[in-house]
Amino acid sequence: MLEQLPVAFLFFATAIALPLLPKGTLRGTVLLAIPLIAGWQVWSLPAGNLVNVEFFGFTLELMRVDKLSRVFGLIFCLAAFLTNLYAWHIRDTVQQVAALVYAGAAIGALFAGDLITLFIYWEGTAISSVFLIWARRTTAAYYTGMRYLIIQIGSGVILLAGVALMYRDTGSIAFEQMTLGTPATWLIFLSFGIKCAFPLLHNWLQDAYPAATVTGTVILSAFTTKLAVYALARGFAGTEILIYIGAVMTLFPIFFAEIENDLRRVLAYSLNNQLGFMVVGIGIGSEMALNGTAAHAFAHILYKALLFMSVGAVLFRTGTSKASELGGLYRTMPRTAVFCLVGAASISAFPLFSGFVTKSLIVEQTAANHYPIIWGVLVFASAGVLSHSGIKIPFFTFFAHDSGLRPKEAPAHMQLAMGITAALCIMIGVYPAPLYALLPYPIDYDAYTFGHVITQMQLLGFALLAFCFLMRTGIHPPEIRSINLDTDWTYRRFLPKIIDHIYTTVSTFWSRMSALKSRWIKALITKAYHSHGPDGQISQSWPTGAMVIWIAMLLGIILLVSFVS
Repeated sequence: MLEQLPVAFLFFATAIALPLLPKGTLRGTVLLAIPLIAGWQVWSLPAGNLVNVEFFGFTLELMRVDKLSRVFGLIFCLAAFLTNLYAWHIRDTVQQVAALVYAGAAIGALFAGDLITLFIYWEGTAISSVFLIWARRTTAAYYTGMRYLIIQIGSGVILLAGVALMYRDTGSIAFEQMTLGTPATWLIFLSFGIKCAFPLLHNWLQDAYPAATVTGTVILSAFTTKLAVYALARGFAGTEILIYIGAVMTLFPIFFAEIENDLRRVLAYSLNNQLGFMVVGIGIGSEMALNGTAAHAFAHILYKALLFMSVGAVLFRTGTSKASELGGLYRTMPRTAVFCLVGAASISAFPLFSGFVTKSLIVEQTAANHYPIIWGVLVFASAGVLSHSGIKIPFFTFFAHDSGLRPKEAPAHMQLAMGITAALCIMIGVYPAPLYALLPYPIDYDAYTFGHVITQMQLLGFALLAFCFLMRTGIHPPEIRSINLDTDWTYRRFLPKIIDHIYTTVSTFWSRMSALKSRWIKALITKAYHSHGPDGQISQSWPTGAMVIWIAMLLGIILLVSFVS
């Protein structure tokens, strides 16, 4: 029975019925149960195309199950459960329904076997997720949500254009391996790139995620970009340009994250950095590299959610996530501090934590496939991650100067969600075999070799030493109240100025032309008045002989015209 029901429909049906349920324990229980049921269904489904639907002459494949879609489906269901547990206190129906539809659309896209189904779910994630930003119900959140929605819907429109061209060229809408070289594939590639936050297309992420609600940011961090990673792995594995795009993605966020004061924006930059590792793995395209991409996406959803949860708990208790306003919170929020440290160790790839056993799959493949410069970039980026996420986030939140704040510990359900997520980060790091078994291709890999452990500890040690040196010498950028603009400067400052300049120029030109026109009309009326007014020349009495001459002239003209005709 469940094989004939797309997993996404469980979430959609619940979203429709949820407003009918009373707010409180019953609704919260349902929100926790649905992801668990969906996860069990994903685990149990056999491989193959399970649900096909005829739609305007097209055969839509709603449930294509294989190992790649299964591993992403499982982590998406787990993320939905953990984020709903974290958001147990929420009584806002808008946020609850939006979270269900968002998770359902993302999971539905994973199992889409054709590009039309992918497009429908692709736009579903965009429309539903924006309500997690608007749920803050502030003017700033409204405008941020509009910017986010325009970019996300634009990605879908580009995808639809690519699908149309693909069908015209090939007669197929199958969502399978593609090769760049036609307008159709380039449009689809661009659409995936926008959602994956490619360089120069990325700033919607840093703009929108920190603008969402406390719980909304955690939910947003789990789905959209990882759906794009899955789409790239499904459609463009082995596309070499992705190696270089991914390398740039790992590199540039480091510098912006170091100067950023808002810790949720720091994590957003860090998210972009980690996506770069996955994109590099997709670009390499070997079985081991794609295993690394899937494994790192799985681990990343967990430790990134954990970091967003810990900063979100601080925001929930203190009302701020600005590093310049925090510090010393370990005194009253010790468990949240510990969970944050686990997330920091995981993203920094410390041994015995999840990032160590997943990121190395990708880094080693760059060397094995003879990309030494890319390998060097990834190693440098790994050290940068320790600085801006592994150290900066917990240090300035919990251990830096005493801010004087003494908030209560995070609510119990938030602690439980963070505790489960932290436990999973440690379990994957200590015993990665169950995760490796879920990966798309057979894998025989031991992360805990002597050389790998020593190399990673040396890298982390030198990165930590560099951070201490920068802090002691005052070179490290201070945490100050500021707003840092990235490429969003183009559409938040530059374009508005250009538009304002054009508007001013056109308005001035229009005003002057209107004034000139008014003067011309006034002069014409004055002249007409002088000629045809009561005292004008035309209004004077004319001699009878003059009138006879005018009549004779008119008759002559009429006769001439009649003769010529």
